[in-house]
Amino acid sequence: MLSDEEMQVLCSVAVSRAMLPGEELFRRGDDAHSMYVIDTGEVRLSFDDGIVDKLLGSGHFFGELSVFIGQHQRFAHAIAEAPGMLYEITTEAFQRLLTSHPAIVAKFMQRSFTYLVAGEHQMMQSLRRRNEDLMQTLDTLRQTRSELSVAQQLVRTDDLTGLANRRGLYRYMDEVGRHPVTGKRLALLLIDLDHFKQINDRNGHLAGDAALRAVAEEVRRMAGPMDLPCRLGGDEFALVLQVADSGELSNRALELIAAVRGLRLPSLREHTLSICVGGAFCHDPGGWSHWYSLADTALYEAKKRGGGTWRVAE
Repeated sequence: MLSDEEMQVLCSVAVSRAMLPGEELFRRGDDAHSMYVIDTGEVRLSFDDGIVDKLLGSGHFFGELSVFIGQHQRFAHAIAEAPGMLYEITTEAFQRLLTSHPAIVAKFMQRSFTYLVAGEHQMMQSLRRRNEDLMQTLDTLRQTRSELSVAQQLVRTDDLTGLANRRGLYRYMDEVGRHPVTGKRLALLLIDLDHFKQINDRNGHLAGDAALRAVAEEVRRMAGPMDLPCRLGGDEFALVLQVADSGELSNRALELIAAVRGLRLPSLREHTLSICVGGAFCHDPGGWSHWYSLADTALYEAKKRGGGTWRVAE
């Protein structure tokens, strides 16, 4: 705000002009050639970028950088908030004051620069806080995305075995249908643990859970990088895999049966684990229900032959 002496000296070379409410005095980015002193009325300076507006009244000055450093672009929007009178001091007029009133102008400039530096420092602090808030927001978003990813993974994962569940299986089937592997055929193995009810009855449910986890681990080990091991529920597992032909599919079933037969679990006493496997190719046209039905029929035929057997549907 100007002192009385500064007001008198600056206004002595100024051009007065009236302002009306809502009148735009200048816009941010406009070329600046003069400064202003408010006689009566109010002017709002809007800086954008999250900086708080400034409301100026009688005796305040603004736009002084244009007469200090010459032509430059305005940093703010200036809009009249109330009717009043302005004094406009051009660069040429200010230069005349430097010659005629050097002491007063020097004091005015020193005080103005001190205010400008303080304002710049405040702006930098505000920007720093905004940057810190932005970084915190980004960290929160990353954490939220990570938590969402974990939550989605949990929704698609079986709690007991860590294999995919039916939701995970359906998602995989959607994705693999869009990205087929050249030279490979999509196939399905259904795996059923033999005599699982007897395991629970004779050894307890904890032993039954241990048996399920052990079989799940063998199914997981049998899966290749592009395959999906999953637990469908109870003692039923599935392995969606990509193989070259029916011979490879049969070999994978045999390998899985042999791997489970070789398991020895202390919690099962003398009981030896075995599984039956039914396989089918996932031909188009078809769909999950059709493919599951083919593999389930093959599994049923295998179980009729006794434990530790397999069959692949024609």
